[in-house]
Amino acid sequence: MKRTVDMREISDGRLYGLNDMVKADCGDCQGCSACCRGMGNSVILDPMDLYRMTTGLHADFQTLMNGYIELNMVDGIILPNLKMSGTEEKCAFLSEEGRCRIHTFRPGICRLFPLGRIYREEERGFDYFLQIHECKKENRSKVKVRKWIDTPDVKQYEKFIEDWHYFLEDTAQKVKNCSGEEKKKEYIMPILSVFYVQPYDNRDFYSQFYSRLDTCQDIYKRIQVRV
Repeated sequence: MKRTVDMREISDGRLYGLNDMVKADCGDCQGCSACCRGMGNSVILDPMDLYRMTTGLHADFQTLMNGYIELNMVDGIILPNLKMSGTEEKCAFLSEEGRCRIHTFRPGICRLFPLGRIYREEERGFDYFLQIHECKKENRSKVKVRKWIDTPDVKQYEKFIEDWHYFLEDTAQKVKNCSGEEKKKEYIMPILSVFYVQPYDNRDFYSQFYSRLDTCQDIYKRIQVRV
């Protein structure tokens, strides 16, 4: 999701890599769950998030749509996000004790917080930055970015994040250039059906993702041939 912000206002002015130390460790939150409340539709789920959640919960996409996630338009594309509910606008996976019930397979944005990603303008790739106003916990301790993300095969994960970002960016441009709602749907709907609705199995996520990416690209090629 694109954000038009001044990095000097939201960050400490530094960019971080996997092996850098950053003041992000909140000490297991110590009873705070502020970042699990009032987040609107900002916790957008990528295909790996769906893979983790559906395999971890033994639930399919439609089951998650029943109160846990919802669909919203992001830069012209329909994507799922964690649902905030109730008067407290809290995440549907937050327990009464204020703890995450899916912590071991929580979404990537939750693993990253209070870090964010900024994509480079001159070349493919991204860096991490520290959001200085988002986390309510004071006196956070330093932790290595690689450890904080808590994701196996982190370099492969970063490649997936990069490929997914630029695929969505390219598709959003295709949608923007379309004339007519029906033509736009031809580009929008395959993303939802191929990467989210179609069930994942317990095999390696990355092989499934790149197979689906090829499928979606083939669909787009057939659309372009007809134009």
